[in-house]
Amino acid sequence: MRDVGTDASIEGQLETHRSELTGYCYRMLGSFFEAEDAVQDAFVRAWRGFDRLDERAALRPWLYRIATNVCLDMLGSAQRRVRPMDLGPAGSGHATAAGEPRPDEIWVGPVPDGRVLPERTDPAEVVAGRESVRLAFVAALQHLPPRQRAVLILREVLAWSAQEVADLLGTTVPSVNSALQRARATIAAADLRADVHKPLDDEQKELLARYVRAFEAYDLGALTTLLHDDATLAMPPLPLWLRGPADIHAWMSGTGAGCRGSRLVPVVANGMPAFGQYRPSPTGSGHDAWALIVLELSAGRIAMVNNFLDTARLFPLFGLPARLD
Repeated sequence: MRDVGTDASIEGQLETHRSELTGYCYRMLGSFFEAEDAVQDAFVRAWRGFDRLDERAALRPWLYRIATNVCLDMLGSAQRRVRPMDLGPAGSGHATAAGEPRPDEIWVGPVPDGRVLPERTDPAEVVAGRESVRLAFVAALQHLPPRQRAVLILREVLAWSAQEVADLLGTTVPSVNSALQRARATIAAADLRADVHKPLDDEQKELLARYVRAFEAYDLGALTTLLHDDATLAMPPLPLWLRGPADIHAWMSGTGAGCRGSRLVPVVANGMPAFGQYRPSPTGSGHDAWALIVLELSAGRIAMVNNFLDTARLFPLFGLPARLD
C-alpha cells in the first residue's frame, strides 16, 4: 500500500496536466462539465494504476491514452452535441416564442479559457490556443466520428506525430493519416471565420465598446450596424435561431424587449469576447443574471451572438455573480 506522501506526490503530478487534459476532453465532448468529469475519471484510473507506469517521462502520453478511452466510452452512448443552427432553418424575428428548451446534453457549451488552456507566454501560442477552443471549431469537431475527432485534435491542435497518435490509439500510421485526411475535409467545410479575443487590438476594443454602449442603451439601430449582413443569434437551450440584422432587430424590439436596461460584465469564453448579461430585476431593484453572451467577430464586425441562458451553472463557472445590486 502506498503511503500518504506518495499519494500526495502522485496527485501533484497528475494536477500539472489538468488544464490541458480538460481542454482535450472539452474539444472531444463539446461540454466543459462532461470534460471535467472525464478528466476526474481519468485521474482516478491513473492513480490506481500509477505503480505500473515504468517511466515518469511517459506520464503525459499515458494520461492522454486514458483520457481518450474515457471520452470514447462517453461518446459511444451520447447524442452528438449541436448548435441551434444544426437543428433546422433560421426562424423569424417576429416569432412570439423561442420554442421549448432542449436538454443540456445536446448543446455545445462555452468554457472559460483558463480552465482549458495551459498558461502560455508566447503570444503566438496564446492565439493558437484560443483558436483551438472557438465555439465554431468545437462545434465542427462534433460532426466527426469520435476516433477521427481524437486524431484531428492530437495531430492538428496538440502537434503529436502520426506515430505517437497511432501508439495512443493502438492503430497504424497509415490508418491515422487516412483518418486525418477525412477529418480535415469535414472541418474545411465548416464556417470557422470567428476571430479570437485580442485585448490589445484597438479595432476590436472599439467594436466591443460600441457594442456595450449600444446594448446597454438598447439602441437597436446602432447595435444592428455592428452586425454582418448574415449575422446570427442563438439562445441555447432554446432551439430558435435568427439570421440577419432585420430579424435580430425585430426579435430584440419585440419578444426579446425584456433585455432593455440590461448591464454587461466582460469576460472571455472560448478565446472570444463575452459578457455576463444582467436584466433589470422584476423586484425593481438591481439586475439579475440572464445570459452569458459570447460574440464571434469577423473582419471588424459581429458574425454571431450566442446567448447561453443556463446562468445557474455558467455564471459560477465564469466567476460572475448572480445579481448586480
